[in-house]
Amino acid sequence: MNEPGQAITSFDQLLQSVEKRPAKVAIAAAGDLEALEALRDASRLGLAQGVLIGDVDRIQQLAGCLHLDLREHEVIAERDTDRAADLAVQAVASGQANLLMKGNLATAQLLRAVVDRRHGLRTARPLSHVAVLELKDQKRLIMVTDGGVNILPDVSRKAQIIENAVHVAHGLGFVRPRVAILAAIESVNPEMQATVDAAMLAKMADRGQLDGAIIDGPLALDVAISLEASEHKHLSSPVGGQADILVAPNIEAGNILLKSIQYFAGAALAGVVVGATVPLILLSRADRAEGKLLSIALAKRLVEN
Repeated sequence: MNEPGQAITSFDQLLQSVEKRPAKVAIAAAGDLEALEALRDASRLGLAQGVLIGDVDRIQQLAGCLHLDLREHEVIAERDTDRAADLAVQAVASGQANLLMKGNLATAQLLRAVVDRRHGLRTARPLSHVAVLELKDQKRLIMVTDGGVNILPDVSRKAQIIENAVHVAHGLGFVRPRVAILAAIESVNPEMQATVDAAMLAKMADRGQLDGAIIDGPLALDVAISLEASEHKHLSSPVGGQADILVAPNIEAGNILLKSIQYFAGAALAGVVVGATVPLILLSRADRAEGKLLSIALAKRLVEN
């Protein structure tokens, strides 16, 4: 277990830090090979039990391939994916499950059910995606937001995205995470809206409108994560070369950035959507079971802290 205020620096530490008491995970459209494989591994580690909502024949077929004993999990028959999303959200809202996970359905389908006020998972905070990546050569975790939910956020929404990411960082033991608001350059250029937004957010942080973190921008990616690049450019920044959270200017930049780190650099990835009453385990259907297992552990850690 990590001591209070001690930041988790690897996914092995994350897995060790969560309580070995199973959380109930409602999986919408649970006929998904990687989701069920992740649940199997989480179950073996004592982290999770499933509330599996979907096509029962498909779930049973995949469970047989994976040697997943369905007697240890609850299975609810529902072939319609929109209805499966509603039932999964209702399971969490009623206390039947503790966490919500995406199976074989589109992200938009699950999010529609989450934001439906009838179900009670929506809060005053907006939803945003936070990816956590393990950089093995640097022996640390780094977060990227928002590459999954908010398409073209304005300054107000970016402030809320930062608050959501800082909440995740605090859950991982970062006392005052360093937040880099990314752009192509470090100076403010009125023709580059990302630099203007970043400067406004940095000033908001200076004046106490954003707290719990050290925030600076605009910063290019190199100076945000490389001390050598920061020093070479003679950049005076409390975040330069040490960023824990990278805030992308839009969804395209965030999505490309996190997938580039994942696929080109071979980084392991966990991801959650935060802003609802519980974190949502919501990775791409193309992501491997390992990432979905790590995402279960991440969501469980956030609920426990």
